[in-house]
Amino acid sequence: MADPIRIANCSGFFGDRLSGAREMVEGGPIDVLTGDWLAELTMLILARTRLKRPGGGYARTFVTQMEQVMGTCLDKGIKVVSNAGGLDPDGCAEAVAEVADKLGLHPKIAYVCGDDLLPRMDDLVAAGALSHFARDAPIKDASAFLTANAYIGIWGVVDALNDGADIVITGRATDAAIVCAPAAWHHGWGRTDWDALAGGVAAGHVIECSSQATGGNYSFFKEVPGMNRVGFPWAEVAADGSSVIGKHDGTGGQVSIGTVTSQLLYEIGSPRYFGPDVTTRFDTIQLEQQATDRVRMYGIRGEPPPETLKVCINRHGGFRNEMNVCLTGLDIEEKATLVEESFWEACPFSPEDFAHVTTRLVRTDRADPESNEQAVSILRISVKDPDEKKVGRAFSNAVIELALASIPGFFGVGGGPGPGRPFGVMEAARIPASLVPQEVVMLGGETREVSSVIPTADVLVEQTAGPTVAVPTGPTRRLPLGTIYGARSGDKGGNANLGIFARSDDAFVWLERFLTTQKLKELLPEAAELTVDRHPLPAIRSINFLLHGLLQEGVAASTRQDPQAKSLGEWLRARVVDLPEALLS
Repeated sequence: MADPIRIANCSGFFGDRLSGAREMVEGGPIDVLTGDWLAELTMLILARTRLKRPGGGYARTFVTQMEQVMGTCLDKGIKVVSNAGGLDPDGCAEAVAEVADKLGLHPKIAYVCGDDLLPRMDDLVAAGALSHFARDAPIKDASAFLTANAYIGIWGVVDALNDGADIVITGRATDAAIVCAPAAWHHGWGRTDWDALAGGVAAGHVIECSSQATGGNYSFFKEVPGMNRVGFPWAEVAADGSSVIGKHDGTGGQVSIGTVTSQLLYEIGSPRYFGPDVTTRFDTIQLEQQATDRVRMYGIRGEPPPETLKVCINRHGGFRNEMNVCLTGLDIEEKATLVEESFWEACPFSPEDFAHVTTRLVRTDRADPESNEQAVSILRISVKDPDEKKVGRAFSNAVIELALASIPGFFGVGGGPGPGRPFGVMEAARIPASLVPQEVVMLGGETREVSSVIPTADVLVEQTAGPTVAVPTGPTRRLPLGTIYGARSGDKGGNANLGIFARSDDAFVWLERFLTTQKLKELLPEAAELTVDRHPLPAIRSINFLLHGLLQEGVAASTRQDPQAKSLGEWLRARVVDLPEALLS
């Protein structure tokens, strides 16, 4: 049995700290350096980049990082695995090879592709091979698609590493795959080692978003040292799939059961975390604080994955624009009504003429304000439509007409009138895994095809039990829910997830009884009319909620102030409830 392999992360998104790779390579011992660059929005950004620079739809910051650390990685035998290839993994690999030539180095570079379905789209649609994810109905029109990438798994990367690659660059491999793959390669896991693979995916899920596992975006950030510069995480993955999450000594931040739990709750749905290689049962994960900044994850069970792969599609959604008028001081509601009525009187189009109109009164004003800012609320009207002219100056000029002929104290924010802006819409689809073979290309060498098909099997997995203590009773006190509970939230296409966790058994059993779906809707009125799924995860003292449709058509199209629902959990924590005094000591 091989020793555990230490896999580090140096990037959690397109724009993460550029020095991350150097910090992880030079800051302590690691075996593999990984980085995740690809959110759903990133694929849309890269599509626009590729339109301007053919072949350039990849993360150039990764190439810069390779220039910083390639020599040290080769000297220390550190493998590099990244999905920075985005839409053009071949272009990214060539750019890294140019850096190697410049440095006089000779790494073995491979890239894994096959995820990009756009070149095959006409044939796939004609064959009825691509289906809407939720409705499971065939997609019949792909004419507006800008990108269409299947989420591929680990086996192309494993093949490249088996062939001696020093640097492996992928297209739209799953975020967790770039961590699970080197673990599977190192330990020699097979395609039916469900539990080990599930452990690798869980480790990948925790470290894929860089410092979100080490104190970043953590509800109890006041308890975390060194928050001014939080370090990046690593996962030491053992042969059975268990792992220890940690960070380099002397770096800022913290690795605790709280920070790891938070990240486990990020952007998940049901306890079945579906992936291309394994379905990881998040309701079996158990955590143990082994030492300072060392948390062990163990007991993780896996099931065979679906026979289809998820596909991320970005398409042109039309054009959008919005107006923001500030309402100050007294009579906010009446001022909002007058501005809205006057605006539509001035606008050459009515609300019914637009494909989508959203009107929000954002009440940020306070009673008896001590500053001008504390006296202001904002009325926001957002419009979307396929007709660029309709949402352009014809819309935005209308608000200017109100400047001297409307409410007292009229002023706006967000700049002057302007044209409509194009926006993209993300859609999820499915495709049989058998139709998406992975292509492993070794620069200067051969090209091989690796199947994405995973064997099926009957696997029975039971949820791991949680706390069994009695529910606290007795006197209560009106306090914010976040006095005791932490939360993390994020986007899943047009849906939002909100995970909330307790830090003691008593607190969890009270939360489990208190926070029903109905109570959540009462606390977050924006969700009152939405379908909300509730998923308890007792072994990590957590509950995850999935709010369907909160983000409309996804992050690029949403008209919410927080289009990615990053702050949804902190909103819930701020709500005041009757907390048992027994939990406050």
